[in-house]
Amino acid sequence: EISACLVGSEMCIRDSMKSIYKKGALLAAAALLTFSFSGCGGDKNVSKGSKETLTVGITNFADSLEPTDNYFGWQVMRYAIGECLVHFDNKMNPEPWIAESWKVSDDKLSWTFKIKDIKFSNGNKVTAEAVKKSLERTFAKAPRAKVMFEYESMTANGQELVIKTKKPYATLPGLLGDPLFIIVDVTEDGKVDFAKSGPICTGPYKVTSFSKAKCELDANPNYSGTVPFKYLIINTIDDPNTRAMALQKGEIDMAVNIGAGDLALFQDKNKFNISEISSIRDTLLRLNQNPGRPLADKNVRRALIKSMDRETYGNVLLKGTYIPGGPMLPPSLDYAFDELDKMNPDKYDVEAAKKLLADAGWKDTDGDGFVDKDGKNLELNFTFYSGRAELPLFAEAVQSDAKKVGIKVNLKNVDYNILFDIGKKGEYDLLISNILTEQAGDPEFFMNVYFRTNKDGNTPENASGYSNPEYDALSEKLSGEFDPAKRRDIIIQMEKIMMNDAGTVVLGYPKTNLVSSKNIANANIYPCDYYWVTKDITPAK
Repeated sequence: EISACLVGSEMCIRDSMKSIYKKGALLAAAALLTFSFSGCGGDKNVSKGSKETLTVGITNFADSLEPTDNYFGWQVMRYAIGECLVHFDNKMNPEPWIAESWKVSDDKLSWTFKIKDIKFSNGNKVTAEAVKKSLERTFAKAPRAKVMFEYESMTANGQELVIKTKKPYATLPGLLGDPLFIIVDVTEDGKVDFAKSGPICTGPYKVTSFSKAKCELDANPNYSGTVPFKYLIINTIDDPNTRAMALQKGEIDMAVNIGAGDLALFQDKNKFNISEISSIRDTLLRLNQNPGRPLADKNVRRALIKSMDRETYGNVLLKGTYIPGGPMLPPSLDYAFDELDKMNPDKYDVEAAKKLLADAGWKDTDGDGFVDKDGKNLELNFTFYSGRAELPLFAEAVQSDAKKVGIKVNLKNVDYNILFDIGKKGEYDLLISNILTEQAGDPEFFMNVYFRTNKDGNTPENASGYSNPEYDALSEKLSGEFDPAKRRDIIIQMEKIMMNDAGTVVLGYPKTNLVSSKNIANANIYPCDYYWVTKDITPAK
């Protein structure tokens, strides 16, 4: 049993956390027994030797390997199956991958990509025409593609692909590095069930069997480089405690995102390597401010945000593995974080929160501890998923903090894929998720997809109802601006507008990690979070 007392914040959540940790411990124990009996390494690991097989424990939201469905392309790339035209380096700069080079025309509308002389895993050549058909397939099957950019035409000639866009897109190469645009062999579509058997791609590994619980892969014999392992096994271990225990027992070679409470178990440098970075992610709390919702009132939103002791969440509850939240973009990015944080109007202030609620007409008239208006309590539904260990902790902490100012918060734990649908439908008051802020090597997509006004369904992810014409105008201006300094200024202006509107809450900025045994080398976490298994991970010498 673990309890957490948030020191110095008037909030002690020990009692409220006991039940969640007891339940978590029981679930973890049960999961570990099941996991151990089923054999996490599989027959390949036992019969062919660990030097030939890499076994990985992850949290997994994908019940399909179809890259155009939901965000499942992320897993296809994380499993080292699929590749895009563009890769990101450690500073999120686009660099060559399937495309060896690119250039833009003087009018900023036509981009020419030169395709490398490589093959798909089935031996078929990757030509510009093959890439064109793959991208066309993505646009036909995934509405999200048109949210990212719209093209006028695509023309293939040998190994050169020309993409002409409807308007200038300064970040087009980065956008094409998103896993949604993984390049697949369209000639195999229908012959191979991409969802169940995996798409035919260009990565170092190819799928031999897939379920949400386990994916088994072999080395791609047609890969353009060296594949370090003959076999790869990806085990879904959603419970973070079980994932940590599996790594300790040697049942897996590496684990992604070990929880804050378990990192201390892996400090022995003779046995384990810890790769940890300050990520480019937000733990974002979306606020449903559609008409008729309690949070449609800016004073209520502001009061809720002021009730949250985000300093204590990051430094105490999550043991320093989170930087306390504030501006939209994390301090790991160069967008005037310190300046914006100082001018933040929504710092923790319980008394100010109470006054804002009173000014909005919310008062506790019946003495039940919760403010009410017109005979109804101020009550909010908080939706979260538990695949990431910190999210239930944030949910419990927000619930406890909100109660101090008289706001009742009801918690709802759902599966990630259900949360994704709830988010698009706006069926929540508060919805938490861990979100990448530089998805395409630039914050533009993140700032648009969740906060640009959803006109005619053009930004379906923004079901929160946030809308500001000035923000939208800056968003449009940003799209066609190629000058880096000017883009930075526009993005900072957009952050200021969001802050003044109390449009959303960033609870914190996570550090992210990948922990591996000494049996393997070069297992590193990357800022963009697309690359978990890579060609660089090798058996230790």
